[in-house]
Amino acid sequence: MHIPINRDRLLDRFLRYVRICTTADGDADSYPSSPGQLELGRILVQELRQAGIEDAHQDEHGLVWGTVPATVDASVPTILFNAHLDTSPDAPGENVRPQVIENYAGGDIPLPRGNQVIRVADAPELAHLQGHCLITTDGSTLLGGDDKSGVAVIMETAQSLMETPSVPHGPVRLMFTCDEEIGRGARYFDAGKCGAVAGYTLDGQGSGEVENENFSADQLNVRAIGYSIHPGIAKGKMKSALRALSALVAELPTDELTPETTDGRQGFLHPVALNAAVGEGLCKILLRDFDTSRLDQYEAIVRRAADKVQQLIPGVQLILQREKQYRNMAEYLRAVPHVVDWACEAYERLGRPWTLGFIRGGTDGAQFSERGLPTPNLSTGQHNIHSVREFASLTEMVWAAEHLVALLDLWQQRSRS
Repeated sequence: MHIPINRDRLLDRFLRYVRICTTADGDADSYPSSPGQLELGRILVQELRQAGIEDAHQDEHGLVWGTVPATVDASVPTILFNAHLDTSPDAPGENVRPQVIENYAGGDIPLPRGNQVIRVADAPELAHLQGHCLITTDGSTLLGGDDKSGVAVIMETAQSLMETPSVPHGPVRLMFTCDEEIGRGARYFDAGKCGAVAGYTLDGQGSGEVENENFSADQLNVRAIGYSIHPGIAKGKMKSALRALSALVAELPTDELTPETTDGRQGFLHPVALNAAVGEGLCKILLRDFDTSRLDQYEAIVRRAADKVQQLIPGVQLILQREKQYRNMAEYLRAVPHVVDWACEAYERLGRPWTLGFIRGGTDGAQFSERGLPTPNLSTGQHNIHSVREFASLTEMVWAAEHLVALLDLWQQRSRS
């Protein structure tokens, strides 16, 4: 099955979407955490309805839903495509000025602002992208390809399917979530409302990668309770929570089990935030590994360090509380291998190379999988994400849309055979 993807329309979508500031705000109490996500969601609903998707709507939480109706009999199950509306707070996301390089000729890419340069040495994949249409930032903001490339790919695929009703496929559920970048993307996910048997997040980098593993993740919160008194009369009385937490961080590994000393499938424990005064304080420590059982080992390392600190600084109480965050999607995908296998086979049908990959981080699909909807992650042409040197390949975005069409064809063929 082949549907021509409208390249120019896809580019236009992407450029419009990235100009809307949807930066997630981890300090906000609202959901979504930024008003731009609601604005972009309303635009998507309007565009979906204009394409003929009658049930398109934005729910009370800001999530956008819609369904491309099946063109075959009811034996073909519903498949979900998902992308997230927010962008990372790690780089500025307001006043994005995308730059289009229609036919990339190779070499470093100087950006108009901030003396920024996308260097081949830092982004070696550029060597394989000659001839692609690339979209960059102007050097002052991120681009927002994470995940507006995924949003644009899904939207263009949906409209293309609606324009070619003769093409056989089952029901395609569309869902756009909010606040994925701050770990809240699956907060209001309803597997029952979704009604699908499997899903695919469109939130991957480059092309041809099917990601079926991610970190299992917990957060260890270490609360320190000290005793504050005027420093002029503090001798023998003051108990500093700040010193205790600083000592705790100093006791943790520095030459191993840290983000800066690990890669591949190695896990780590990572003190990510410390806010303390003399009287009390809080240190947040991330626990990450592909093997969930190892999170217990990392917690034990922190507990031993805490015990040592309490002996060195008597009178300060350290209270450890562990919060579950998400689990490796592989734990749930193993029971339904065809969900991943068919995504790989769809690349083969297109004559394109593919690889199985893993994510040294999380994805909404991991939480969807844990809640009963197996959901691996697919490439959408993102590169250098969360950075003012971010860029995207329109060529790879077109390939991503073509891959979704081929994947839907596989699902309808195998389900009816």
